[in-house]
Amino acid sequence: MKRFLALTAITVASALPMAALADYPEKPVEFVVPFPPGDLEDVLTRMIADEFQATYGVPAAVLNKPGGGGGPFPGAAEVAEAPADGYTVGSFVIDIPLVGPEVGIPALAPNPFEPIGIFLTYPFVIATAKDAPFGTMEELATYAGANDVALGHFGSFLIPTQVTFALAKQMGFDYATEAAFDALDCNTLASGDADVINTTLQLILPCLDDINVLASIGGARIGLTPDVRTVAEIAPDLDIALWNGLFVHKDTPADVREKIAAIAEKVATSDAAAKLSAETGALIYWQDAAAATAQIEHDGATLGTVAALIGE
Repeated sequence: MKRFLALTAITVASALPMAALADYPEKPVEFVVPFPPGDLEDVLTRMIADEFQATYGVPAAVLNKPGGGGGPFPGAAEVAEAPADGYTVGSFVIDIPLVGPEVGIPALAPNPFEPIGIFLTYPFVIATAKDAPFGTMEELATYAGANDVALGHFGSFLIPTQVTFALAKQMGFDYATEAAFDALDCNTLASGDADVINTTLQLILPCLDDINVLASIGGARIGLTPDVRTVAEIAPDLDIALWNGLFVHKDTPADVREKIAAIAEKVATSDAAAKLSAETGALIYWQDAAAATAQIEHDGATLGTVAALIGE
């Protein structure tokens, strides 16, 4: 009898995690954005969290965990160290899976994440003030040959920053100084904290009339700045897209991933998302896990070209 009871207890105990997962979600879900609030990944992730809460009837919230000069990596590490149960979801830029394993944070090496899907390509730009003594990348290259130019970015390890460094190398100049900021917006240029900034168009839209966009990073021009060339037009071997997607720890169960993906796809293909795309110039869409994995592999190869140019 005792042996029967012991076996029954073991069977019930081993079945409990499966039952809990089958009922996902049963408790609040956190979507971690490792950047300050306000930019496009934050806006869209909040839309996803709101829809998740409305659909499944559990609280869902966005937590912003910026890492300053460490870029998004400390925030991503917190997601990696959370239980692989779908209650902590990362909303990550391309850098997390491609650069994260190289930055010396144990939780990120090897890459612990797998994509749920990609939903956003940023309108990332290289910009300066309207009254700067240069208005194109070529003019910047000439000016930087005889003057110090300070670059502001979100982190030296980040792909937009590395592409910016690589473009400078191809054009025959270097930035005299460069520094990471938590926010890169109209005030950064107006205050003189940086001469050139590497940021998203969303953050400088309020003062776009006072800004010169020197180039956009990606393969397609931005709808709101159609006359501005892409980095890929200037240097074709630097063609890489800056995207954001949802990620979970690789041990997260498939049925949990499917529930998260269903909500994200619904939001990314909604009328509200289409309106946001038209207003900001961002590409908003849904790329499922398989397509996202292929995208990461492709971008990894392109990043190798970037690294070779900047000597890393």
